[in-house]
Amino acid sequence: MIILKSPEEVALMRRAGRIVADTVERLMGEVRPGISTGDLDAIAERLIRESGALPSFKGYRGFPGTICTSLNEEIVHGIPGGRRLIPGDVLKLDVGCIWEGYHSDSAVSVFVGGPPSDEATKLVRVTEESLEAGIAALRAGQPLSDVGRAVQQVAEGAGFSCVREYAGHGVGRALHEDPSVPNYDDGRRGPVVKPGLVVAIEPMVNVGDWRTRVLADDWTVVTRDRGLSAHFEHTIAVTEDGPEVLTAR
Repeated sequence: MIILKSPEEVALMRRAGRIVADTVERLMGEVRPGISTGDLDAIAERLIRESGALPSFKGYRGFPGTICTSLNEEIVHGIPGGRRLIPGDVLKLDVGCIWEGYHSDSAVSVFVGGPPSDEATKLVRVTEESLEAGIAALRAGQPLSDVGRAVQQVAEGAGFSCVREYAGHGVGRALHEDPSVPNYDDGRRGPVVKPGLVVAIEPMVNVGDWRTRVLADDWTVVTRDRGLSAHFEHTIAVTEDGPEVLTAR
């Protein structure tokens, strides 16, 4: 069941989005060779709690971290720990928080050290552009499937593939709500978008094949062919005037 949000609920989610955006921005400034993913996780938890919010991910279905830290061929749900970043890594940071009972969720892909390879540079740029295209397609009165179609056109038009086994999602009092927001055209029209809908759009784009597998930790999702992957995400509220990005940095 799709739960539309009232203006008062969107206001609470706007505050949650601001906390997530600030946390992501601070984390991006901390990314450097030698720092561990566990160090970044500790920074994120401190920032979220100092803002008066709670981490969305910590303890969610048993997940041990405050944030997800996924490197290179890892797509999503990487567990933070003792791994230290090295020059050339592509790091995906996924952050969520709860403010007054409402969640917000955002992710970004960043380079460690420099300069990145041409392939990595193009992949990250195109993935962010595919997110922007998906957001632009999220319009009241239009089918939700327009979002996945827009994402796919940008990503595949650049020669990459869209992960199909994981998708964006509704956001609200629960971290994951209906509807599912695929990053490709699944052949279905989908529900009609209405004002009050709040979703997380999160393209996961691979250099090679779109297929995935889960590592032995039961969390970390990697590309099956071990090709490079990038991930971007924003939480967006639908208004009469168009989409409002609640996690804009």
